[in-house]
Amino acid sequence: MGFSREYGRAITEGPTPADAAGAPALPYPSGWAALAFSDELRPGSVLTRPLAGSDVVLYRLGSGSLRAVRPYCPHLGAHLGLAKVDGDDLVCPFHAFGPDGACVRTGYGTLPPRSALTRLPVHEVNGAVFVWRHHDGREPDWEIPLWHEIGSRPARTAAWEMAGNVQEVIENSVDLGHFATLHGCARAEIGGPVLYGEATFHVSMRAYETAPLVGDFTVDVEVDGYGLGCLHADVYTPRFGLRMCTMVMPTAIAPNRMQFRQLNRIAFAEPGRLPKPLARAVSRTAGRLLDSAVFRSSCEFTAADFPIWHTKQYQQPPRLAPGDGPIGPFRRWARRFYPQPADGPR
Repeated sequence: MGFSREYGRAITEGPTPADAAGAPALPYPSGWAALAFSDELRPGSVLTRPLAGSDVVLYRLGSGSLRAVRPYCPHLGAHLGLAKVDGDDLVCPFHAFGPDGACVRTGYGTLPPRSALTRLPVHEVNGAVFVWRHHDGREPDWEIPLWHEIGSRPARTAAWEMAGNVQEVIENSVDLGHFATLHGCARAEIGGPVLYGEATFHVSMRAYETAPLVGDFTVDVEVDGYGLGCLHADVYTPRFGLRMCTMVMPTAIAPNRMQFRQLNRIAFAEPGRLPKPLARAVSRTAGRLLDSAVFRSSCEFTAADFPIWHTKQYQQPPRLAPGDGPIGPFRRWARRFYPQPADGPR
């Protein structure tokens, strides 16, 4: 008599993902959260994306404007993720809703009810679509700004889903020690105090790296954070004349679970010794040939953190060691994005 199929499977082993471990989760942070890249929403398209334990329905009108709404029709609760866009109207199986969210007609020619969709603040900027959520219903009181665009090529994008919480991702930018232990930098240093605003922070950093056939080189990084849902990093490697702009956008979708989006653009400096037209051609050719490889390398750099975020527990207070970076001040700043007093461990 052989083993039962039920007990013949491989045993469970390895670290338990954070969302399955049952550890207390941080509250959902207030602010802007990225739910899509702009090119995912063509005119007439409808997307359903999770945010803080609920669905959000995104759609683009025929005129090009974006809308974000709560997911259920006020009539009988049909999920609006199944609706279609007709011109500037969102049409569910029963009703049509105009661009202001008001019901404009029924599917059977009767007087439309006085009901409207619950619209959510939506902000499209820098190739991404952000939706505002605040724990006490407050309207947006800050925005993610329009950044410069570098290079002549379209942005490259990637998205993942994993266990973890979004604060760990944003906090990672001031966790100085891990750039050597996890990302392989020979050394990293912060170029002055971290500057905190009401909903923003800025940190300058220099990393010292080495590579086969290349030797030693430095990477200068300027990071701007906006709430707990968006980072913008300007990265410059002087030796290669390479500039890269990276957007990092973690979004809380459930307790201890997140989606993670990254958008990159690159540009190479124009060689100063060449005539201007030729220098421009060399720069653009380098960007075209190396765009894919640089993006792949950037994603691999980011992905080194994924197993850590996926399985870690938020530790408060953290037992910090010299060289860890200014994590304590960052956490004091981050408290403003949660209900007060916080509903979770701080």
